[in-house]
This record gives sequence, C-alpha cells and structure tokens, in this order.
Amino acid sequence: MGENVRKILVVLYTAFLIGANAASADVAALREGDMKKLALHAQPVDIPEVVLLDAADGEHSLADYRGKWVVLNFWATWCAPCRREMPSLDRLQAALPEIAVVPVATGRNAVAGIERFYAEAEVKLLPVLRDPSSELARGMSVMGLPVTVILNPEGQEVARLIGDAEWDSDSAKAVLAALVAGQ
Repeated sequence: MGENVRKILVVLYTAFLIGANAASADVAALREGDMKKLALHAQPVDIPEVVLLDAADGEHSLADYRGKWVVLNFWATWCAPCRREMPSLDRLQAALPEIAVVPVATGRNAVAGIERFYAEAEVKLLPVLRDPSSELARGMSVMGLPVTVILNPEGQEVARLIGDAEWDSDSAKAVLAALVAGQ
C-alpha cells in the first residue's frame, strides 16, 4: 500500500473514531433523571438467540425485530418496580412507534397474571412475551429485575439500564432519538 493511501486511511479512521465518540458523547449528554443510569457500551454486544413464547405459547425471537431499534425490558409480574415502569414503556411505544418496545416476562409468570396486569395498568400496545426458563435473561447476564437493554437494528446490545425508569420522559425520548439518528 502506498504511503499516501496509508495516510488517507489513517485520517479516515481517526475521523470515524472522533465521529463515533462525539455521537456517544452527544447521547451521554442527553441523559438526565433516570437516564443517568443508562450505561452506553463502547462497542455493540451480540446477544443470544433464544425462543420466546407469547400468550398462546407461539414461538418468537428477537430476530423478528431486526432492522428496528428495540427497547428490550426484562420484567416479572411479582416485581414492584417492573410493574411501576410498565405503563411508561407503553407510553414510550405510543410516542415513538418507529422503535419496538419489547417487554419479556422472565421466569415464572402466568399468562393470566400478565394479561390481568396489562389490563389493570392499561398497557395496550406492548406484546406479551415470556422467557419462562430465563434462558435469555441468563444469556444476557440479567441478575435482577427490571433491566432494560437497547438493541440496535442489527440486534446487538448498545446500552443497558439496571432498575426502573420513566421511559416516556423527555430525556429517555431524546436519548432514543439520538441513538436512532446516529445509526
């Protein structure tokens, strides 16, 4: 490779890194309130392929959402903070329909209990998906609940928030919009 080509590649690579770091810094600057708990990853992280079940035991996969940004929420019906944040996830789905908000009930969660909770909390837009053996949660090192993971359109984890949050807050919507814009 010629010296000029090498110099051009070094300049382009450096510009790419500066641009990527600037985009990450822009997203980080938008984090306020609950979003301060959102940890942005330096590099996207692959996630395991696991079968998830819907309310009728139909099989689904997170691969169904490839091509979209995903807000993946691990929760359980018995988890009080999970129950508190679920309505904000439903409102987020209404506010940003271009993003898939995907709650996954982890561990033992009776379908009737999930459906009863959705009705009580007036959750109307979110799917009922279950990970009854916690295979996805274990594969993604989810140690407690709730945990929310942001997936890029390639299905890789780019950020993680441990604990509950107001997902329809201005800060959360700004962070997600910045992530989508920085694709």
